[in-house]
Amino acid sequence: MVAPSVRHLYVHIPFCHRVCPYCSFYKHTPGNTPMAAFVDAVLAEAEMAGRDYDLKLDTVYFGGGTPTALSEVHLERLLTGLRERMDLTGVREFTCEVNPRTITDSKADMMRAQGIDRISLGIQAWDEETLRTLGRDHAPDDAEETFHTLRKAGFRSVSIDLMFSIPGQSLEAWRGTLERSISLNPNHISAYNLNYEEDTEFFERLRKGQYRVEEERDADFFYAALDQLNSAGYEHYEISNYARPGYRSIHNEAYWLGEDYIGLGPGSYSTAKDHRWQNIADTNRYIELLQSGQSAAQPGEALTAEQRRTERFGLELRTARGLPESLVKAPEQRMIRVLGEEGLLLVENGHIRLTRAGKPLVDSVAVALMGA
Repeated sequence: MVAPSVRHLYVHIPFCHRVCPYCSFYKHTPGNTPMAAFVDAVLAEAEMAGRDYDLKLDTVYFGGGTPTALSEVHLERLLTGLRERMDLTGVREFTCEVNPRTITDSKADMMRAQGIDRISLGIQAWDEETLRTLGRDHAPDDAEETFHTLRKAGFRSVSIDLMFSIPGQSLEAWRGTLERSISLNPNHISAYNLNYEEDTEFFERLRKGQYRVEEERDADFFYAALDQLNSAGYEHYEISNYARPGYRSIHNEAYWLGEDYIGLGPGSYSTAKDHRWQNIADTNRYIELLQSGQSAAQPGEALTAEQRRTERFGLELRTARGLPESLVKAPEQRMIRVLGEEGLLLVENGHIRLTRAGKPLVDSVAVALMGA
């Protein structure tokens, strides 16, 4: 049997020094986790993946959690071990997520020497009040210092991650956050609308009526980002992502286009050959399984052609290229005309693309197109 070919690798590092109240990803404080054993477990899983899949990797992405919550010694051993177990010579983009206050000059230099060439820096906001609401443990000056440390280390691309529609955040504060971000001239900026995810403190506050979802406010914040970042020369290539020419995220574009990927680490997801699964979301159990030579993968699901098609509606419609019109079945074609008449989308070169008015409503437009 021929091993499935996969070109994208995600490595999940679940550790955070402080757990943010809005984040629903699998994560926890380091606690008493044996870090050397954790690194060994991830490398053991990498070895398994290399046997089970034909990994001609284009991209590698270290996410979390906070990958740089690992000490320099453990992170270097993980990076070295991964390179020993996988052929990374064809990798076009190697990203690592970074939080302020988790980087030193030495750690940044080591990461660059190990082949990481793109950084995603989680700043979220530049004003202290919003940072406190988000439960972040860094001050604005910490974030700027980290940014300059990364620039000095010579990474090809440094991206800044921001969030908007935070409870208590004013439009003026958001515009200030955008302005300060632009002044640093990052290669890429992600601007995410806060989502209230289940199993988070923010969701509980929403449920109790302490927080509110306000679509008109969300749209105002979205357009502020769109206009300021476009004016500064950033290309809006996906609903939440802006890039200088030549600096789009190759790894994330692969997700949006529905390409297969393998995930390593506790809680990570994988999709390969129409099958999707998640690793056990329990770090200690993950380590135990890999130590005993077992897989950490939980039973997954077989994806039907129809599931794959409908997933593309929610993903590709978010991109500047848009959704191929050919994916819309005959009974759904009428809705293209209806939404077009409402000024929410247009059809160009065989692709359905959102208009300026449609962009903040991407999820609703996707659902309407699917006839759901």
